[in-house]
Amino acid sequence: MSKQLYSNLEMKQLEANPNVIRVSDRSITYHPHFKKVAIREYQNGKFPTQIFEEHGFDLSVVGKKQPKRCLKRWRETFEKHGDLGLEGERRGKGSKGRPSSKELSAEEKLEKAEARIKYLEAENDFLKKLDELERQALKKRK
Repeated sequence: MSKQLYSNLEMKQLEANPNVIRVSDRSITYHPHFKKVAIREYQNGKFPTQIFEEHGFDLSVVGKKQPKRCLKRWRETFEKHGDLGLEGERRGKGSKGRPSSKELSAEEKLEKAEARIKYLEAENDFLKKLDELERQALKKRK
């Protein structure tokens, strides 16, 4: 998330751009089509700032370093997950994360579940010991 805070005027200016889905005071959600076009143009030799300017972004609002950061993140996602990786938003509380590249087999699911159970049991044991230590400390105080 950016350290930059957008004013209401800047947010309205950004929302007017067809390449933007939504804007908050700290972040911009870009349209997946724009991300794909930007990656293609970058691969054809254009600079990130040039791409953003040609698509109607004011760099004094977005920030001069933002285009480079965005393109870097989008390229990495595109290399790992292809076009589908750019389709949905992967940041924030509502994020479901990146799409998994493979389905787990029944054995892998079982292994994963067993590891989770083992972790949770260890966590419960730790909490029980901690609770007991707290009780003992309270008894000593009295």
